[in-house]
Amino acid sequence: MEKVLLEMKHITKTFPGVKALDDVNLKVTEGEIHALVGENGAGKSTLMNVLSGIYPHGTYQGEVFYQDELCRFHTIKDSESRGIVIIHQELALIPYMTIGENMFLGNERGNSYKINWNETYGRAEELLKTVGLKESPRTLIKDIGVGKQQLAEIAKALAKKARLLILDEPTASLNEAESRALLDLLLHFKEQGLTSILISHKLNEIAYVADKITILRDGGTIETLDKNRDTITEDRIIKGMVGRELSDRFPGRGKRAVGPVRMEVRNWTVCHPLYPERRVVDDVSLTVRRGEVLGISGLMGAGRTELAMSIFGKSYGENVSGRLFLEGKEARLNSVRDAILHKLAYVTEDRKGNGLILKNSIRVNTTLANLRAVSRHGVIDRDKEYGVANQYREKLKIKCPGVDRHAGNLSGGNQQKVLLAKWMFADPDILILDEPTRGIDVGAKYEIYCIINRLAEEGKSVILISSELPEVLGMSDRIYIMNEGRIVGEMAGGEATQEAVMARILSPGQRQPGQKGEQNGKD
Repeated sequence: MEKVLLEMKHITKTFPGVKALDDVNLKVTEGEIHALVGENGAGKSTLMNVLSGIYPHGTYQGEVFYQDELCRFHTIKDSESRGIVIIHQELALIPYMTIGENMFLGNERGNSYKINWNETYGRAEELLKTVGLKESPRTLIKDIGVGKQQLAEIAKALAKKARLLILDEPTASLNEAESRALLDLLLHFKEQGLTSILISHKLNEIAYVADKITILRDGGTIETLDKNRDTITEDRIIKGMVGRELSDRFPGRGKRAVGPVRMEVRNWTVCHPLYPERRVVDDVSLTVRRGEVLGISGLMGAGRTELAMSIFGKSYGENVSGRLFLEGKEARLNSVRDAILHKLAYVTEDRKGNGLILKNSIRVNTTLANLRAVSRHGVIDRDKEYGVANQYREKLKIKCPGVDRHAGNLSGGNQQKVLLAKWMFADPDILILDEPTRGIDVGAKYEIYCIINRLAEEGKSVILISSELPEVLGMSDRIYIMNEGRIVGEMAGGEATQEAVMARILSPGQRQPGQKGEQNGKD
């Protein structure tokens, strides 16, 4: 008989002006992987923050029962002492500390006067083996990739003797191979009796590992699906999330004519800013046409972001070389300002770190890239600023009480729309979108896809960089495939398949047709 480990009853949580959770119920059985899904703003993270004590008892209504005991957690330490450990999407690791130091930070081995480093690193090494991370515990966090950092976070949770592990979008920044390895690790932990709650927008991953799926919508519980009782498919999950069937994940492209070449990049090479001898973009040539959605596919680390940022005013890299042509004329973009003046825009993959000023209002963020349009003699016209922000709020369907609301208070999907609004207001001819739908739900994704199509129909050129291969295939007129800093293939959007793209990525030694076999002694 199944034993209930956690039960949350009638949880209601209100913030000023919005009810984030409305009578939510959640029941988790011992030893299962329980997925929590819903659109951005559905209340998933808020519910887990209530459970973990980030929102302390007294700030919400309802009851939390864990191991058959009524719990009133006032701090995250209270929940961790019971074996409830949460790993947030933004990893809580300190770059210039070692893996071992991070794993036991606030949970030090030793006594009140002295840390026992032998015990710290010995225990860290054991836990790293448990999660399959083949790194020395004395390695600095900054020297390992995001996938390995995620494993370090899990090892850190195990160091706190976790019995219930909560993972909030754990694969959002991982490539396909890293994601599958992490999911297999959760299945391994399940065999050992560890219970997990998984929050993810990647529905294929949910279907792969979850025993049960609780769907939230607009702060309320819709239903819980059980794989032993229900037929769980991605379409079935989507119906619960959005309240209707979603017949097509990608909107029709409508009537748009792809025009002449607007931008051409020739023999573009970029070196790593800290290791100038290492090429991260290696002799790349490409074109993008007027009214075209150009997809760039590749695994994480293929050099896609580095290529985009270096084109955008050389905002990344050292020893950038090559030639850039706009409307047939050679252009030298040596700064972000130059890029903006030449009608380029770059929507970063890191909306919270580099894209938006979260503590500023939607109004300020919307006009930030084109202040000249809302100012006179260096003084911002507030009425114009409000007008522009409200125009894009309506145009992009940004859900918010008003444009004076801080961007940081919005859901991920609405933050992404504000970021798009910021660059659309700059009126670019070429818009580079780097992972534009990362960490947002299927409904918000569809709305962003519609925006992309609308921009192309207006004659804009859109470069779409995405780690989600179905997204690249579903949206692109033409696709370049990158691997290890090089373009290894080009395909028409209508002819490309996942198998064909992955074959190009995984076949070493291929180069873009027309590129030279050697450059400066390198293949």
